[in-house]
Amino acid sequence: MKLKFTKMHGAGNDFVVIDAIAQNVDLSPEQWKRIADRRFGVGADQLLVVEKSRLPDTDFRYRIYNADGGEVEQCGNGARAFARFVNEKGLSGKRAIRVETLAGIIEPKLQADGGVTVDMGAPVLQAALVPFDNAGLAGKPAGDDVLWPLDINGKTVLFSVVSMGNPHAVQIVADTETAAVAADGPAIEHHPRFPKRVNAGFMQIVDRNNIKLRVFERGAGETLACGTGACAAAVAGIRQGLLDSPVTVQTRGGVLTIAWGGAQQAVEMTGPAVTVFEGEIDI
Repeated sequence: MKLKFTKMHGAGNDFVVIDAIAQNVDLSPEQWKRIADRRFGVGADQLLVVEKSRLPDTDFRYRIYNADGGEVEQCGNGARAFARFVNEKGLSGKRAIRVETLAGIIEPKLQADGGVTVDMGAPVLQAALVPFDNAGLAGKPAGDDVLWPLDINGKTVLFSVVSMGNPHAVQIVADTETAAVAADGPAIEHHPRFPKRVNAGFMQIVDRNNIKLRVFERGAGETLACGTGACAAAVAGIRQGLLDSPVTVQTRGGVLTIAWGGAQQAVEMTGPAVTVFEGEIDI
């Protein structure tokens, strides 16, 4: 079957976006993986699917597949691309939309300067709900946060665990450029304490409103930017008393801005969403 798609990116985190309203889309994990393959397919960190809404008071359903073909709960940079896509394709004339995901409802909003702001909802901070198994571990208090010690490749690393609809383990590093992302990322992602695996964030604090961040994403490897990872890192830093909102997050692919008022308030993420090209693949 031939499948029309649009290639997009948000701060270098790249996507294949597929309109499943205008065409029938029913693919296997292996087919999603093939489309994401950078040598034998189109190439992408994630594949985003636009579907008709199934819920009242929502405009669309948003589904996300990682490069390994597995469906996941959330993708923050993808949410911005999703909002840009439905606007450019004339699927919605609204500047702000409500979108159903596996993790709940999100609300992307197109800004006048071309950026997109997404209401990502409140972070989940209870370890069991991330999910993270902290049984038998002695957590280290850090402001309003608790840091959990894990053995990663023979060394003890302290993590903040946060869910932004998908699980994140955030550690503070002295320098993101020299952080052991390639070596430690897979070990963190597959650590048995995370039953659904985890996205591994490596955060460098620059000052109280600026961080640098690299993320080894679950099912995708290191990406140039991770929207939910930026949200999780900002939340972790604010809870530890190290950061103040808003936080500017410098990733390898670009800049994201994260605002969070604390407690159970929603996290807002603002950043770019860019269309690169359109095409058709025989899948």
